[in-house]
Amino acid sequence: MALTIPLVLLFGVVLALLIRFKALGAGAALIAVLFGFYLADTDARHTINQLISSLAHAIGS
Repeated sequence: MALTIPLVLLFGVVLALLIRFKALGAGAALIAVLFGFYLADTDARHTINQLISSLAHAIGS
């Protein structure tokens, strides 16, 4: 049985932990989130999705 976790959930947890342990300030976290939203609206999202899918496939096999 495979356990799947959406990457957005994983990144959200990591971001929350970075803020909690003060490794990342609230301003930098806001910039990171906004960058993600704006990046998702560009043509780069297809390339990024293919790259992440390929990496996940390589790790899974």
